[in-house]
Amino acid sequence: MVSLFYQLLLIAMTAFALPLLSSSSSNTKHFHFNVEWKSVTRLCHRKAVLTVNGEYPGPTIAVHEGDHVRVLVTNRVATNTTIHWHGVRQERTGWADGPAYITQCPIGAGKTYTYNFSVANQRGTLWWHAHFSWQRASVYGAFIIYPRTPFPFSAPLQAHIPLIFGEWWNGDVEVVEKEMMLHGGGPNTSDAYTINGLPGPLYPCSTKDTFIQTVEPGKTYLLRLINAALNDELFFAVANHSLTVVEIDAAYTKPFTSPAIMIAPGQTTTVLLTADQAPVPGDDSKSMFVMAARPYLTSVFPFNNSTTVGFFKYQTSTEIQENSAIPPPFILPNNLPALGDTPFATQFLGSLRSLASDDYPCNVPKTIDKRIVTTVSLNLQDCPLNQTCKGYLNKRFYASMNNQSFVRPSTSILESHYRNLSTGFSTDFPDNPPYVFNYTGVNPVTENMSAEFGTKLFRVPFGTKLEIVLQDTNFLNPENHPVHVHGHNFFIVGRGFGNFDVEKDPKGYNLVDPPERNTVAVPMGGWAAIRLIADNPGVWFVHCHLEEHTSWGLALGFIVENGKEPSQWLLPPPSDLPPC
Repeated sequence: MVSLFYQLLLIAMTAFALPLLSSSSSNTKHFHFNVEWKSVTRLCHRKAVLTVNGEYPGPTIAVHEGDHVRVLVTNRVATNTTIHWHGVRQERTGWADGPAYITQCPIGAGKTYTYNFSVANQRGTLWWHAHFSWQRASVYGAFIIYPRTPFPFSAPLQAHIPLIFGEWWNGDVEVVEKEMMLHGGGPNTSDAYTINGLPGPLYPCSTKDTFIQTVEPGKTYLLRLINAALNDELFFAVANHSLTVVEIDAAYTKPFTSPAIMIAPGQTTTVLLTADQAPVPGDDSKSMFVMAARPYLTSVFPFNNSTTVGFFKYQTSTEIQENSAIPPPFILPNNLPALGDTPFATQFLGSLRSLASDDYPCNVPKTIDKRIVTTVSLNLQDCPLNQTCKGYLNKRFYASMNNQSFVRPSTSILESHYRNLSTGFSTDFPDNPPYVFNYTGVNPVTENMSAEFGTKLFRVPFGTKLEIVLQDTNFLNPENHPVHVHGHNFFIVGRGFGNFDVEKDPKGYNLVDPPERNTVAVPMGGWAAIRLIADNPGVWFVHCHLEEHTSWGLALGFIVENGKEPSQWLLPPPSDLPPC
């Protein structure tokens, strides 16, 4: 458990301090989020940015395992909004999950809503973000759950440091999204990547906007890495330092050392970094070490191929130094993977294993009650008459799962389900692809399937041991898709390239210590199989965490029915649940 001293030390040492929102020592923690505009300048561009409490990135929430959390959100802007607590399982409290029109109607202009939930049996690094439109481009922050018991690794920690990777647009993100959906083309790419909201010296006018973290020689630091980028998987590395992975998506792992990491949007990775280099007092070029993040490229679509950098600055005196130094001349870390380094990404993800100890067992289902195999595809649709379309061949881009392009209804699915209403959705999502073909072998530009549009979910009884196989396809281009499951953690029991073979591939599953996550990176031109126990009653969203793909319909939902006991029932909706 981090001490108060270390929390204060962290604030003093960080160039861009992430404020810890914590209010009392009781088991219920109260917070207040004001969603409001704030004028922010980056890359010589000053613009209004949507924020929480005027902070970009938003405030860090810090609670303890077992706490109850109440967050009063006040919407002070003219557009709707919601907040999602990414990775919090929301046991029986789906009303607090946040995705607009899935578990709640949005919070209207001038309205408030209190998110009310517990963080029982969870610990580690998670995050929160807006879940309406593309608002999470700037509305996001860390959500840290300190454990009740000591960490399962012995290294003494000097400080805990959140590092949130994001994107910056010089233009209006809302306009980027609207233009994409209006004309069916790909979105404009971001102008910079950021570390804790700061782009770093490789971008125009940004030398002063560089994240610099002071560290003490010989000390070990816990880095809480979060990928909040809207549309990009990222590689991250620190020059001359290795990273020891100890946790992913708030689940402990068997520790292993890596020169870099790959982290997809929606994922968190917690690592140990030891300041084991020999700094030279008075020489910043030999006392400051570059940290860098750049995209993992798996798409032929336009993308931002730039790099954000920050620095770890070794403290070379007995006093804590202010982080005001100008970055020295530098080169990027030679351990930072190249843009298209799929072999590294594959090796890194393959090294992740659950701790699977007596204290932290790996409760992966050894058998299953139901398997769903779903393709994950990009699609082209013919341009409607009298419209201009800017997608490939002057058509429109969409996306789908099992050829179903998800359409959000105009009402909350969870509320309709709770009140036994059948409006706005159906429960006939197909268990298998509607057509069997060589999913990863088709020509990406000559082959295509026109998606069907609707709001289709599947329904499972409480306690179902569920397997979902996510199969990438070659339509338009094969791509790494980070798929997030709300309301549940899951185990990645298998991954591979090519087409999933239901007879052969399950024989190679890891059912001993597979990694436990809430967001899985489906391999480019391959598949991933996840298993979970559907023991959280409610309605849950499953979607690609590349925001452009979710907007195009790469999503589905599933209903977990109430169990037999009252403790297995969805709780009633709160009295202040926003109306549609």
